[in-house]
Amino acid sequence: MIIGPKIYGLVLAGGKSTRMGKDKGLIPYHGIPQRDYLYSLLGRVCEKTFLSIRPEQAEEMAEGLEVVIDENKYRGPYNGLLSAHLQYPDVAWLVLACDLPLMDLKALQELIAARDPNMVATSFAQKENPLPEPLCAIWEPKAFKESLAYLESGNGTCPRKYLINSEVKLVFPDNPNVLLNANSEEEYKEAIVKLAVE
Repeated sequence: MIIGPKIYGLVLAGGKSTRMGKDKGLIPYHGIPQRDYLYSLLGRVCEKTFLSIRPEQAEEMAEGLEVVIDENKYRGPYNGLLSAHLQYPDVAWLVLACDLPLMDLKALQELIAARDPNMVATSFAQKENPLPEPLCAIWEPKAFKESLAYLESGNGTCPRKYLINSEVKLVFPDNPNVLLNANSEEEYKEAIVKLAVE
């Protein structure tokens, strides 16, 4: 039995994808837009799931998808994270960036099974570089409250830097490839090759 706040899922799909040159959330690695693929994966393990998007993306969303509109109060990924938290402040959020083409159900189940709600977050990390992956993590409600203080202190706007300096449980996925970020054309090609092999 899971002890701690219930978990909602959040796919961060509101970025501008400048390095990729096209919307990363729309790339069909699995035959459908990646943001929809991750949304459906999270829907299998979370009580509710949402897409975090910019206001101008709202018109292009398929019917039935739950969304959180970025409030544009914060910089970078914190925009989506905190917009979701402010709507549902009492839940933990399993957050996924929309540029994780090799993420799968098994990995999400691993992360949830390892969750420690007494920490601010339970985060995936790579063994060879054990730093928390903030956009592949379960953020507990208190992490957002602390993050607001972190942002107001003016020490930075990076979710990873906040997690590095906080009490986080690191989880090393059985398949480290699930953490491959496809941010550029080269990484996109690498992901396609790895998907073909798996």
